[in-house]
Amino acid sequence: MKNFENKAQLSTYISSLKDNGTSIGFVPTMGALHHGHLALVNQGLGENDIVVVSIFVNPTQFDNKEDLVKYPRTLDADMALLKTISHDRIIVYAPTDKDIYGDNIQSQSFTFDGLEHEMEGAFRPGHFDGVGTIIKRLFEIVTPDTAYFGEKDFQQLQIIRKLVELHHLPVKIVGCPIHRADDGLAMSSRNARLTPKHREAAPVIYKTLQTAKEKFGTKSATKVTEWVIEQFKNEPLLELEYFLIADVKTLKPVKRKSSDSYREKKAYRAFIAVYAGDIRLIDNIALN
Repeated sequence: MKNFENKAQLSTYISSLKDNGTSIGFVPTMGALHHGHLALVNQGLGENDIVVVSIFVNPTQFDNKEDLVKYPRTLDADMALLKTISHDRIIVYAPTDKDIYGDNIQSQSFTFDGLEHEMEGAFRPGHFDGVGTIIKRLFEIVTPDTAYFGEKDFQQLQIIRKLVELHHLPVKIVGCPIHRADDGLAMSSRNARLTPKHREAAPVIYKTLQTAKEKFGTKSATKVTEWVIEQFKNEPLLELEYFLIADVKTLKPVKRKSSDSYREKKAYRAFIAVYAGDIRLIDNIALN
């Protein structure tokens, strides 16, 4: 498995591959890999000759600096896990901050047609400027044909699609289903930091989403939201930050389903953010 830390060397190598007609898939990660990441890599390998996996804890997308410091960095274990999939069709790019940003670790400012102001954008100021900055730079370095992102970060997925559209980037974006533990908890690198008690309580998040989906069949978004808020009042180990139901295209919250939703092909999704101790967990579910 080839491993690059230098963007110039990586770009030169990828150019030589593409000159020979090799198709390049790309899975950007912040490391601490788990089976959710492997599912993305496997899909990439099924659709491309080579998959590049970047492993980089991006400082510009953390509004909480303590969270940045605590974020797990497990490069050796990540490499070993990737080798269980393929020894010769995966390229790892594990750059330093300097290789990505030089001496100026700072985000660009982006607008994403308002997508950046909803949900995570409202609770994590500047987060999506950091996401846009790193993804745009990685796309320019890796020059992939196709890039793969998990739907757990659905808002991020929509923003990256908008980034590609607005900046005319020549890469196809593929969203992949959320990979879950057997008890339903969405897989996340943060899960490893949960205490045993919080890990035991955390599956309530997905169970609540499943019931919210059922209720949305007959109740308004407002009524479903009120029900979810009440549920978390009975969960002493979990603190609800937000729950909302939004239009998939605009990510704007909705109060009730459109009576023309089928004719207009409107799609809705429920989004949730919960603190389990000091660990912030997010999840979402398609409602129709």
